[in-house]
Amino acid sequence: MQIEDLFSVAGKVAVVTGGSRGIGYMIAEGLVANGVRTYITSRKASDCDAAAERLATLGECISLPHDLADDAGLAGFVAALGEREDHVDILVNNAGAAWGAPLGEFPAAGFDKVMNINVRAPFLLTQALLPLLKARATAEDPARVIMIGSIDGIMVPIGDNFSYSASKAGIHMLARHLAHNVVGDHITVNSIAPGPFRSKMMGYLLDDPASRERIASKVPRKRIGEPEDVAGAVIFLASRAGAWLTGITIPVDGGLSTHG
Repeated sequence: MQIEDLFSVAGKVAVVTGGSRGIGYMIAEGLVANGVRTYITSRKASDCDAAAERLATLGECISLPHDLADDAGLAGFVAALGEREDHVDILVNNAGAAWGAPLGEFPAAGFDKVMNINVRAPFLLTQALLPLLKARATAEDPARVIMIGSIDGIMVPIGDNFSYSASKAGIHMLARHLAHNVVGDHITVNSIAPGPFRSKMMGYLLDDPASRERIASKVPRKRIGEPEDVAGAVIFLASRAGAWLTGITIPVDGGLSTHG
């Protein structure tokens, strides 16, 4: 029952997709700083390499840039990871995309791109990494898959990001479905549904002080999410404290989703 035992993730091996910026970077930073050998991937090699170099000042962080929305890119990533590791303890499916357009003008390409990156790619990556996830998983210490969804997949968004909200609702359900199917392999699958955090997707809103204050005022906790908020949720799910949870979605949103 000591906190070091309940919440320690030291010595584990993790993969964080989209780990070069935003929420993915926040999660990777929390894992690296707490003794997890962490592989980050993103589409842009220069950004991925630069992020890994910064994170490596805190611990072990390795850049493996690939486009996971592309079948060849996903296969390349899995092969490169398999050359370096014989198991994976934590898979954080964070990489995502958004698209906004008014109803009646929303393009098919905007729907297809978002669903491909936000739902198809996490499913295919999880499926491809099952052998590594199973390799050292036990009843006492299962492997963990953590899907990064969104409160936009729980509550109706104000904006016109139709494919994004659909994809995030889909990823929450996908996590439940996968959880049901892999529980016998000692793998848990859960989702985190973040509210407003500083990221490239929300940068256009949160970089402006007036806009940031307006958004924060709508959050019951009256602030924007900080790196510790999302990293802490991931560490909880990845630690002994979260070992008996599977198939759940945790809103990390300061209470915003309680509005309806």
